[in-house]
Amino acid sequence: MTLHRGTARDTDAVRPTGAAAYTDGSGTFHPSVRRLLAGEQIRGDETLDVDACVIGSGAGGAPVAAELAEGGMRVVMLEEGRWWETDEFTARTRSMTARLYRDAGQVTTVGGTPIVLPLGKGVGGTTVVNSGTCFRTPAGVLELWRERFGLDALTEQELEPYFRRVERILNVSQVPAELAGANTAVVRRGAEALGWSGDFIYRNAKGCVGSGVCNYGCPTGAKQHVGITYVPRAWAAGATTYTSVRATGIETSGGRARAVIARTRGGGTLRVRCGHVVVACGAIHTPLLLSRAGIGARSGELGRNLAIHPATALRAIFEEPIGLDAGVPQSYYIDEHGERGIMFEGAAGPPDGIAMSTPGIGAEHRELMRHYAHLSQFGIMVSDSTRGSVSPRLGRPLIHYRLNQRDADAFAHGIRRLTELYWTAGAHTVMVPLGGLLTLRDGDSGPLEGRRVTARDLQLMAFHPLGTARAGADPASAVVDGDLRVHGTANVHVADASAIPSSLGVNPQITIMALATRLARHLLGTGPPAGEPAPEHMARPKVGVHS
Repeated sequence: MTLHRGTARDTDAVRPTGAAAYTDGSGTFHPSVRRLLAGEQIRGDETLDVDACVIGSGAGGAPVAAELAEGGMRVVMLEEGRWWETDEFTARTRSMTARLYRDAGQVTTVGGTPIVLPLGKGVGGTTVVNSGTCFRTPAGVLELWRERFGLDALTEQELEPYFRRVERILNVSQVPAELAGANTAVVRRGAEALGWSGDFIYRNAKGCVGSGVCNYGCPTGAKQHVGITYVPRAWAAGATTYTSVRATGIETSGGRARAVIARTRGGGTLRVRCGHVVVACGAIHTPLLLSRAGIGARSGELGRNLAIHPATALRAIFEEPIGLDAGVPQSYYIDEHGERGIMFEGAAGPPDGIAMSTPGIGAEHRELMRHYAHLSQFGIMVSDSTRGSVSPRLGRPLIHYRLNQRDADAFAHGIRRLTELYWTAGAHTVMVPLGGLLTLRDGDSGPLEGRRVTARDLQLMAFHPLGTARAGADPASAVVDGDLRVHGTANVHVADASAIPSSLGVNPQITIMALATRLARHLLGTGPPAGEPAPEHMARPKVGVHS
């Protein structure tokens, strides 16, 4: 782990990123007006004329909409989900999962070991329910993009002002130790005893109190997801968000998009005539929309090259109380094995959330949950070399992904090393998600040694779908170019995770937002933002690179 001190190019200002910045809840952006129109109320046919139509309001769509609106464009955002007030976040895991996640959090891959792929649905997209972890694009990944995909302009120097802008707007700052929780404390204790590299995570938070339910909608409004940061900025600048509206097609002629067609939940049709179309539906749904519109398929890569950062978690029981429901759930990372594509990150949460994700049934599951007060849980995320695909089937996305042996070997290594950490930290029982639930006791890792792990043995989730409309200079092998314009079109752009051409090895939201900001300023012709303060510190974890 390396801490990078920002170097100001065009300003001497330095933005604080420490505990005071993280816990200070003052100065948040509150909209004076909410420009929301509910699709349930639109039952007839309507036509709009705007400068830009942004399809999706998540990590890519919201920053583009805000920047374009603040730059003087007339902007409409189309969102399939609904708007949620912070007061509606009840912290009740089961009810909020059904409300805030697509298909109640049960989107799953096929073709091999099923992998659950939770996706947010609503204004703010998955940023409403993610962990809030913020890492910049690793330098090695940017180098890969230049060498493998010809994206020569995407250097650290080029992206620096865009990262600074995003991090300032989101107040990206570091979780203080006192809010990290006991789960982090015991894992950190083991890592430091082993001499492993790690640190507290930087998150988009302001006034965080460690309520422990980040993945179910922050009930205090401290997590600065794009639904309460960028979307209100877009409204203040005149943009309008249509909710409960699903884009079904893009009208084109002469290589230009002329209008976006959408169906409303009320049974009506919305036709948005526009000068620019920005597709930001996410890596699962963007390729399907482009395919329906007959856009972006020339290379044969649309819907292919899916990376998902597969993950699993180990659980350990200590004599000392832990309390997984107290503190920031994902507050610490370990990158000691990052060059092998393995990242360890916190994975705490409330009891019903832990119960839903814990293997086992009946008495076995009940016995494990009986130890909840003394239970620790930590995640293993792999920068995958496996690639999957997304295609339409009966009107829904079919996500095909078969984990390869290289990635299964990475999980095997990660499981052995995280088990070692737990023994070092003082756990008396470690539960490994292999072939059901393998229980190890009293420091004995013997059952793991020499064991060949295959994809079939693993119990996996994944959180970061990427790459299904990947960027690249060559139209024969990529869907969009380095400025995120769909090859072969004049005014259709993609601003979401589907454009990211490779696995990142780190949580992708800041990469998506920085690229979206760059796209917006390119469309406005304004160039990089000037005067953005350098962060006081920012983590640069070690990351293995896979194309």
